[in-house]
Amino acid sequence: MPGSGRLATMPGVFVPGLQLCRAFYAEAVRPLLGDVPHSGARIGPGSEVLGFDTPRSADHDWGPRLEVFVSPADAARIPELDRRLAEHLPRTFHGWPTHFARIEGDGSGRMTPTDGPVRHRVGIATLDGWCRDRLGVTSGTVLRPTDWLTLPTQALAEVTAGAVFHDGLGELEPLRAALAWYPPDAWRYVLACQWQRISQEEAFVGRAGEVGDELGSAVVAARIVRDLMRLALLLHRRYPPYSKWLGSAFAALPLATDLDPVLRGALRATTWREREWHLSTAYEALAAVQNDAGLAEPVDPTTRPYFDRPFQVLKADRFADALLAAVTDPAIAALPRVGAIDQHADNTDLLIDPPRRQAVAHAALSSEVGSILPVVE
Repeated sequence: MPGSGRLATMPGVFVPGLQLCRAFYAEAVRPLLGDVPHSGARIGPGSEVLGFDTPRSADHDWGPRLEVFVSPADAARIPELDRRLAEHLPRTFHGWPTHFARIEGDGSGRMTPTDGPVRHRVGIATLDGWCRDRLGVTSGTVLRPTDWLTLPTQALAEVTAGAVFHDGLGELEPLRAALAWYPPDAWRYVLACQWQRISQEEAFVGRAGEVGDELGSAVVAARIVRDLMRLALLLHRRYPPYSKWLGSAFAALPLATDLDPVLRGALRATTWREREWHLSTAYEALAAVQNDAGLAEPVDPTTRPYFDRPFQVLKADRFADALLAAVTDPAIAALPRVGAIDQHADNTDLLIDPPRRQAVAHAALSSEVGSILPVVE
């Protein structure tokens, strides 16, 4: 539906960014687009897209901004539309500057008063071009299950969260619906690889502590806590955001009330046995959620000794085995247990660069399943 209604706020008083952007589209941007068919939304990078913005967010890349998508037939008009907005947008909107001065060093922008044309943050593009830049695929691409594994969960969250103010082209909402969640077998595979990650280190909390390395034990425990938080989000069909907002996203889950104190306990613990106890509680809670999801045959959710060593573990690979046994797609079943791109790579500069991350995915996943995605030229 088209954006409508006026923003009820005092000038310059902080409001959630999506609310500000919706009003900015309806009151200031849309009237300047005239009869140009378009879609308007606030998606992509930005804390307001995920709903986590605060007054602190206003120091950079936050303010009256949005994305406008035009059809390929109108792509040649993008420079004209950009100039029209620069010349005719109000210099402030409800007390917030609409001009963004470039911040040296990182390319971001900060709201700054101006007396001249507005250097606005209304991005105008075709949906295909925007998707290629953000995802490495065009908007019309039908993703095979293996194709999903080249897409970081942060990128998927940025496309499917936020808000659509108007979908005059009729393409944006179907795209968001298509990317709303993994296909079932891809979901099973990603979950299996998350359990596999946990299985690779769960015994190290005790082993490091046993030799007197409590710092090393704590580092391993912190890594596992991060993996458990991501696992909890995946089990609840939520794309885990990048590290800054991982805790905020986790806190919104229904199980966070019970699990948050346990994970905090693991991080605060000063001995490996205390860490292990808290982690064991978290393992069993998430194992029960896994069983209740019905994605695979149930697995005994209780922890147990690690062979004949005095360490309590879940043996999380049992859950990976069960999930992969339920996969019916032979292309997914043949994959090694390395997971989606952000389960085996966490370098930010890599993950925001579609051609590079696609190349890494090609290298990490078995070539026997065939081509995953063409590297964008």
